Amino acid sequence: MQESVVLLQSPAVTRLAGLDVHLLRFARTRGHTPGRERVVSAYSQLGEHAACWLVLGGLSGLAAGPGERRRRWWRGAGIVAGAYTINYLIKVSVRRPRPELAGLPPLSPVFSGLSFPSAHATTSFAAARAYAGLAPAPALYAAAFAFALSRPYLGVHYPSDVAAGAVLGTALATGWPR
Repeated sequence: MQESVVLLQSPAVTRLAGLDVHLLRFARTRGHTPGRERVVSAYSQLGEHAACWLVLGGLSGLAAGPGERRRRWWRGAGIVAGAYTINYLIKVSVRRPRPELAGLPPLSPVFSGLSFPSAHATTSFAAARAYAGLAPAPALYAAAFAFALSRPYLGVHYPSDVAAGAVLGTALATGWPR
């Protein structure tokens, strides 16, 4: 236990944490106008609880008709739901609090005070990987990146939360059993 405490107090970890806060402050203070903030907040809300990705998989599966394509869409939706669940389990285990920047309140409501990893990033990158081949991958990944970047912009996640979520979602979708 003592060794892990020393690691958490190491100069390298302190520098990384400082960089994380610096990047968050940059995201929270650059490119902001009231109109952009409304648009980014509205877009980000579509990703709450992976809703847009679950709807995409469910409705596309229905529209695909019976057969392999339907099965692939619904499998993708299952991967997104699984990624959301695993993200939650990690989040309640790690218990990292949401960022707080003096004078820069968050621009979006959140459902939890926990931050790591970002569920928006986890589910979005899981969806992009799971739905690739069913929908244009560049569009899926553009949407995933937009969801991920929206979270530090709105001040509700550190950049490291988003990076970890992107890696987690991609890994889960890649390794999900067939």
